[in-house]
Amino acid sequence: PPVIPVLVLACDRSSVRRCLDKILRYRPSARRFPVIVSQDCGHAETAAVIASYGAAVAHIRQPDLSDVAVPPEHRKFQGYYKISRHYRWALGQVFRTFRYRAAIVVEDDLEVAPDFFEYFQAVLPLLQRDPSLWCASAWNDNGKEGLVDPGRAELLYRTDFFPGLGWLLLAELWDELEPKWPPAFWDDWMRQPEQRRGRSCVRPEVSRTMTFGRKGVSHGQFFDQYLKFIKLNDRFVPFTQLDLSYLNKDEYERFFLQQVYSAPEVRLEELQKDAAADAGPVRLQYRGRDSFKALAKALGLMDDLKSGVPRAGYRGIVSVVCRGRRVFLAPPSDWTGYDPSWS
Repeated sequence: PPVIPVLVLACDRSSVRRCLDKILRYRPSARRFPVIVSQDCGHAETAAVIASYGAAVAHIRQPDLSDVAVPPEHRKFQGYYKISRHYRWALGQVFRTFRYRAAIVVEDDLEVAPDFFEYFQAVLPLLQRDPSLWCASAWNDNGKEGLVDPGRAELLYRTDFFPGLGWLLLAELWDELEPKWPPAFWDDWMRQPEQRRGRSCVRPEVSRTMTFGRKGVSHGQFFDQYLKFIKLNDRFVPFTQLDLSYLNKDEYERFFLQQVYSAPEVRLEELQKDAAADAGPVRLQYRGRDSFKALAKALGLMDDLKSGVPRAGYRGIVSVVCRGRRVFLAPPSDWTGYDPSWS
């Protein structure tokens, strides 16, 4: 089996212990999943926590701790510039110095699920075979308790939205991204059409990571409203023994689009009135940016769009559970593509 290192990006959170404890508890093999902790910030207490793991993790340190020169209007975003610089350096170490062919990227405030490694081991061959996929993520942006079906923890989707928060990439993708890596806001940069180039990521129905990091450069921007409610999967799914060929682009579009557009269209009021677990899937249709945002808000979803792409969306469709019923928030079936002006 291939070796897939886990790159943990750390800075000044001594709570990295919570992240590392779970990774080391659940990883099936130290040889196949080496753990590399890359530390920025030079924070002594965090360094001591990482050092306490001894040979169980490799501890590398970002050598450049200087402030980044930023435009005057971005002075308050200095943290985002440092994060982007650290990502570039750390990924360079993994792919250039250690010469790994794939890597899982995790930040120091994530806790992983029991089948985190099983999931990534199973989806790696999909990425290697299918050029229309550019990442696999452990995260469902709309994975709040009540919006997902915990009984279908084996369900995986394609998404046009780059989720991050525990994600797998191949060395070939780093070859492509490294020369143009941005000075700041790297995750939103990944979501731009110039980088995505029509490609998708794999994401789960139920998240395989959860974040406990309210304190950070974003000052808990989404934490209290969404992130702290994300359901972490607790049931081990043997992904490597499942047939995941339904995620191949042609097959997925055939079955997923058929599923979505054969579901009866309902209005929000009807859905709120008679949602029931025994009823089949339904479709809520939106026609423009404002109607998407209004419906997303009513369902309790994250309603922001990046380069016109909704979180967890595929071809504009967001799959979610509402009061026990599968709901597809979808554009009309003659959808022609994302409109970046919707951001």
